[in-house]
Amino acid sequence: MRYILAIDQSTSGTKAGLLDENGVIIRKSSRPHAQYYPAPGWVEHDAEEIYQNVVSVIQDVVDGIPLHDIAAMGIANQRETTVIWDRETGKPLCPAVVWQDVRSAALCQTLSAHADYVKDTTGLMLSPYYPAAKASYVLQAHQFDASYCVGTIDSYLLYRLTEGRTFATDVSNASRTQLAHLASLTWDEELCRIFQIPSQALPEKIYHSDAYFGEFCGIPIHAVMGDSHASLFGHGCHAAGMVKTSYGTGSSIMMNTGTTPVRSQNGLSTSVAFGYRGAVSYVLEGNVTCSADTLVWLRDELELISNVSEVEPLATSVSDTQGVYLVPAFAGLGAPYFDENARAVLYGMNRGTRRAHVVRAALESIAYQNADVLSAMARDSGAPIHSLHADGGGSVNAFLMQFQSNIIPGQVICTNEPDLTMYGVGSMAGLAAGLYRDFVPSQVRAIYEPNMSEAERTMLRNGWHDAIRRAR
Repeated sequence: MRYILAIDQSTSGTKAGLLDENGVIIRKSSRPHAQYYPAPGWVEHDAEEIYQNVVSVIQDVVDGIPLHDIAAMGIANQRETTVIWDRETGKPLCPAVVWQDVRSAALCQTLSAHADYVKDTTGLMLSPYYPAAKASYVLQAHQFDASYCVGTIDSYLLYRLTEGRTFATDVSNASRTQLAHLASLTWDEELCRIFQIPSQALPEKIYHSDAYFGEFCGIPIHAVMGDSHASLFGHGCHAAGMVKTSYGTGSSIMMNTGTTPVRSQNGLSTSVAFGYRGAVSYVLEGNVTCSADTLVWLRDELELISNVSEVEPLATSVSDTQGVYLVPAFAGLGAPYFDENARAVLYGMNRGTRRAHVVRAALESIAYQNADVLSAMARDSGAPIHSLHADGGGSVNAFLMQFQSNIIPGQVICTNEPDLTMYGVGSMAGLAAGLYRDFVPSQVRAIYEPNMSEAERTMLRNGWHDAIRRAR
């Protein structure tokens, strides 16, 4: 038996999985890592802790298996989170700046004269959510004596796992840095000048996602992708027009647009889906910054629940929210608004508002935000969204999935694979290594069809958009 080792390094923790010759994940291990909030709008991780967790979960899943029986390894990573490390030692020089972090908002405002060039070159709106502004802020705030490297989590892990032999990234991650030219998929010197980031500090190579990225303990690394791109691949959304949503800390909604990038006129990003078998596919994408994180806020800060599992029964204990809306703009709003100055609003309460109404409003906010992105996609693509593939923790919440279907409106297809990011990057690694001949999409667990009237849908979405206006 030969195996594929797959890593899913996400915002909240790190998972490793071992796929067998049939593409089935037969072993799993996970480790959480700490979240740090040193100032309003700041979110940090300890990159050294993340690396050590990666090594630990690998050791867990390969225990007792000869390393020569592992045909290949794939790495999927939380995107936009930015690491600066010592080129000599590989050790981080400062905390990793997480994708949710908006400390560089003021810096972006000073660069507003370059916004059109940034958007035209990268397909991304000038924003503190992307690594360019994050790295620029840190480099201007610190004077590092050491020769340093700047990269996203994938390039940092590649550097550490290969003991400095590989300093590279893949096209999906590079396209999210706001430093790469979307057409040539090379680092853009003018962008580096604008953000004051030396190009020699960036990864030396930008490879296709199924390239050979070096070796870890003799195991060839044959796939690297951002986590959202890996789940897109895992769903089998390989053709133009196919759409998926990953429900995690935030939500990532992606539409495969094929080999031609579609430039958004409605607040979305244009990125690379993946480089696979010699071709590059592109996506239209919208990122929602607070999905499951909103439910964590209910538990940890508001203390309305003691466990996230309580959310669905509480939400279904009332027939509606009685007009209550929660806009979870704790660190601004992501797509399609890109308003880092927006702030969270709990709106529409009356004397009869109870805990269940607020919890239901929090859960519904996830579906509303995703629906706003899907509406923008429909306008950009010129066609309505009738079908949505879903994965992540939120996809097992039956109430949320039915409400999502109603609000789109459209079919929501939920995967049976709870670790689709791991499955997607593992499948690509297995295909690249020749262990798998053909791609096999994950099995479907449930399909939801809309059952809400158009009048009710319009009323609810109008109420949501009124709450959005108040948040901004």
